[in-house]
Amino acid sequence: MTHKNQQTPRRLKFQQHRDYHLLVVTAIALLIGLIYLAYWWTTTRRFVITNDAYVTGNLIPLKAQTSGTVVNVRVDNTQYVHQGDVLVELDGLQTKVALEQAEANLAETVREVETSFSEAETFRQKLIAKEAVLHRSQRDLARYRSVVNDGVVSAQQIENSEFQVQEQQADVNQLRAELGGAEALIQNTTSADNPKVLQAIAQLKQAYLDNARQEIVAPVSGYVAKRSIQVGDQVRPETPLLVIVPLDYLWIEANFLENELVNVQPNQPVEITVDLYGSKVTYHGEVLGLEAGTGSVFGLLPPDNATGNYIHIVERVPVRIALNPEELIANPLRLGLSTTVKIDTSVSGHSVLQPLTTTPATYKTDVYSHQLEGSDELIHDIIEKNRQSKKNNTVGNK
Repeated sequence: MTHKNQQTPRRLKFQQHRDYHLLVVTAIALLIGLIYLAYWWTTTRRFVITNDAYVTGNLIPLKAQTSGTVVNVRVDNTQYVHQGDVLVELDGLQTKVALEQAEANLAETVREVETSFSEAETFRQKLIAKEAVLHRSQRDLARYRSVVNDGVVSAQQIENSEFQVQEQQADVNQLRAELGGAEALIQNTTSADNPKVLQAIAQLKQAYLDNARQEIVAPVSGYVAKRSIQVGDQVRPETPLLVIVPLDYLWIEANFLENELVNVQPNQPVEITVDLYGSKVTYHGEVLGLEAGTGSVFGLLPPDNATGNYIHIVERVPVRIALNPEELIANPLRLGLSTTVKIDTSVSGHSVLQPLTTTPATYKTDVYSHQLEGSDELIHDIIEKNRQSKKNNTVGNK
């Protein structure tokens, strides 16, 4: 009995000590919970965060625009190129031959049109002569008929004159038809704008363009990637050569769950961290807009929930986020890098129906607009050298 009485106070003391520790732990847990709740209520709840976000930008494919054999590749992957730089050269032998053939064809066509003008003029002069003869014969016939009753002219002579007038009238009608056919080919045109000449000019311009495109130039400035072309390769139009990536215009594509987007709006501030630099570098951007549909809708096989058992899946919607250009220069990024995005939804933005996305200057190029330079001078020289005279040949109204 004495031993049991000694154990009871020790058990009570242990029980009290344990209860005290449980109370302290419970109080600490409640305090932490209250602190987290207060932090979430005052700070965290106004943010939406996702790490399903990536750096993206433009991939400019460079393709061949004409056929040929590659004889020179001037660039390689990771190399920076400027807009208008010649990146790949083709042999150009076939296109040079085609250009020479087109030049000869234009010269021949100009001469054919000049010949048509000459033929029309020849028919015109013949017609004038035939009409003059016909008018004289008609006047003679009229005089013969006026004196037939006086016995001065015989009936046989009048009949012969009538047949002669009919024959001459037929000749005039034939010349008029031939002249009409000749004039139909040249009506209201010159040897520079005749349809046949214009067709030959178009063929020459195409051959000139194909020859100019033997030097394949960079449409924009950027870094070379995915170079697949080699010297000696035979290329055709639309053959992929390489890709140019402009790294001065990038953005973030963040995929948020659909139930996180109720308060996300364009123009809201965004903080971005990239795995490449870690938490030591924070980028600042803004929401530009939300995609018009979820990722699954634009997939290769969009969902069709009416075909079988339905499983509810919370979808993700891509959100486009702009990056600060100055921060991009200070800490360059690459396409495809993983990022963590935090949007401050407490800031009032624009309606989702009014996105801030714009088309930048990097979405256009003028390097191809100069490839026909010099063709007009060449065409003018060929036309002038093959004209019978420098005067514009026009068909006048009779």
